[in-house]
Amino acid sequence: MHAILNKLRSLQSKVFLSALFSIAVPVAIAVTMPQSSAQSINDITLNVYKEVTCGCCVGWIAHMDDNGFASKVIHPKDIYSVKEDLGILPKWQSCHTAVSPEGYLFEGHVPARYVTQFLQAPPADALGLAAPGMPMGSPGMEIGDQFTPYDVILMMKDGSSKVYASIKSKADQ
Repeated sequence: MHAILNKLRSLQSKVFLSALFSIAVPVAIAVTMPQSSAQSINDITLNVYKEVTCGCCVGWIAHMDDNGFASKVIHPKDIYSVKEDLGILPKWQSCHTAVSPEGYLFEGHVPARYVTQFLQAPPADALGLAAPGMPMGSPGMEIGDQFTPYDVILMMKDGSSKVYASIKSKADQ
């Protein structure tokens, strides 16, 4: 009986040391490893929610990819319920919605330069940016030389909004 108790104590010690080691080593590594720098735009994958048949969304995704972003395309059964669940008000809506890893939203044909600018310094309490409707000449909505000036809207979590950028010409994109 005494030998069995000694083996049990020995086994308990090994289990305890193993558990302690499995906790202590990762903590020690985390404390001593240098912290990684901020995520680069080239590392960002946007989840893009769009209808299967929408071609202008494909054009916008290509524009974003050309500007260093990656995209994971998702085709929900009901895109408008996705927008509602994310808090995108009807007045801000367009044909597709992109979500950054941090949860920021980019609704519609927002030019990559403004997505990049926003992600580098997101305003407090911001939901994201929107290009409401489908502005002619915006990324993905190019048809020849046609262009309609439009605003990129800063959407706030409380439902308010303001103009983030006024796009007066193709060069402003």
